[in-house]
Amino acid sequence: MKSRIFILLVLSSSLLAQAPPSNTIRFEDATAKSLIQFTHSFGAQKLGSLLESTGSGCVWFDFNNDGFPDLYVASGKPLGEGIHPYPLKQLPAPPPHNHLYRNNGNGTFTDVTDQAGVAANVFGTAAIAADYDNDGFVDLFVTSYGKAIFYHNNGNGTFTDVTAKSGIDVEGWSISSTWLDYDRDGCVDLFVGRYVKFDPKYRNFYPADNYPGPLDYASDTNRLYHNNCNGTFTDVTDKSGIGAYKGRTMGATAADYDGDGYPDIYVSNDKTENFLFHNKHDGTFQEVAGDLGVAYGQNGESTSAMGPVFADVDGDARLDLFVTDSKYNRLMRNAGANGFEDIGPASGISQANAQYTSWGSGVYDFDNDGALDIMIFHGGLVHLVPQEQSLFRGLGNGKFVDVSRQAGAVLEAKTVSRGACFADYDNDGKVDAFVVNLGAPATLLRNITRNNNHWLTVKLKGKKSNRDGIGAHLELLAGGRKQVAERTAGSGYLSQDDGRVQFGLGSSGKVDKLTVRWPSGQEQVVESLAVDRVLTVEEP
Repeated sequence: MKSRIFILLVLSSSLLAQAPPSNTIRFEDATAKSLIQFTHSFGAQKLGSLLESTGSGCVWFDFNNDGFPDLYVASGKPLGEGIHPYPLKQLPAPPPHNHLYRNNGNGTFTDVTDQAGVAANVFGTAAIAADYDNDGFVDLFVTSYGKAIFYHNNGNGTFTDVTAKSGIDVEGWSISSTWLDYDRDGCVDLFVGRYVKFDPKYRNFYPADNYPGPLDYASDTNRLYHNNCNGTFTDVTDKSGIGAYKGRTMGATAADYDGDGYPDIYVSNDKTENFLFHNKHDGTFQEVAGDLGVAYGQNGESTSAMGPVFADVDGDARLDLFVTDSKYNRLMRNAGANGFEDIGPASGISQANAQYTSWGSGVYDFDNDGALDIMIFHGGLVHLVPQEQSLFRGLGNGKFVDVSRQAGAVLEAKTVSRGACFADYDNDGKVDAFVVNLGAPATLLRNITRNNNHWLTVKLKGKKSNRDGIGAHLELLAGGRKQVAERTAGSGYLSQDDGRVQFGLGSSGKVDKLTVRWPSGQEQVVESLAVDRVLTVEEP
């Protein structure tokens, strides 16, 4: 009899464990409901080259200033004869291209690509957005294989190609990029990552079922363009010291990791050591990744590092670094003067993700409990092998618990994911996600978490600083807890998230104090703020 009771108790416990509690982080597939119909193309019948397998990304940005983030998505396309080992027998009509979706403010989107003039007609890789000329309208930079395109926002729903006029001339295979005001002159500068010197004629199929990888092609230099504050840019790659380093860039992001007031640049490389360019305040950078412990993988090797994200995951007011990988994803704690220490295994993340190849990711407080969580998208590296996705709920001390299988059927769906971008697209206070799936329809994941937690989203408007407030450092005090964040523009894999900065507040019904340290050096304090809203903070 006792044995039967024990068995019943075990079964009951198992059933309870399978049923997620009401406050569990949850997502739903909102793709169909949103009316977004985007299918990525790599231009061929099946994967046959590094170019095709790299994939594309996306960016959220409010191009029409209506308060709702819009979505731009990059896609590949069939290229000329001899480029694809397995070309399409029949070209699709219409041909694949990049797309711009206008947010209608009611959970749906309208494809306005043609009206806006941003289809690009390139083998698109990534896109980032910023108001480079401080005119109040966010502009768009698109990377691709062959060339990069720079679009100026005309303020009337259309864009103009100003690539030649701006002086930005990026040859080769441009990939992840990021905006930063590295000299703090009030105009955002542009860092452009480049991958490899891809040779489509190279066909050394050394394994029977593989194609040449990143080490079979020469590495390349990244580019840095200084904004002249007059609509043009100057190439300062060599002058800055960045041109001395060749890599195989996958992801790039910029943030002030050491708190000296100047943004630094982190570059995750494929099969090459990663770079951390420390800003020396004089227009030059020093590469310090090896010295600070962020150049290599867990075993000291050069891995396939994908998308980097700076965020304070342990609540010590320093920006830590999360990097997705084809092996162990790395979570590196910022230890100040002692550099970074890899806490991936101790955090509970690395082991759970070792079976996957990880690409796009977001570090956000998805349940608004005051602790950052991590969402990661996966997919086959060489073949179209679909994989389910991961979600780790933060415990607030650098520790995480895997809640992937309780977060909804949309995370159970197996896809071959690549770039992902994050935004609260419906302004309900919960951060959502969009992911580009290689050669397949994309997915919009809507956050439907239910709880009574509060939140505050901050939109910055610079005056002396760049208008987007890129590089601003924010400190929020609520309920006795301090949180820090930085306004970045370009992070993760091939993507950029919504520029508004979101804070989860837990049960705190007000914000005691918000401090903004602007890139100009000004410090602004606002106190006793109401919650559950989007707050615009203008620089004095």
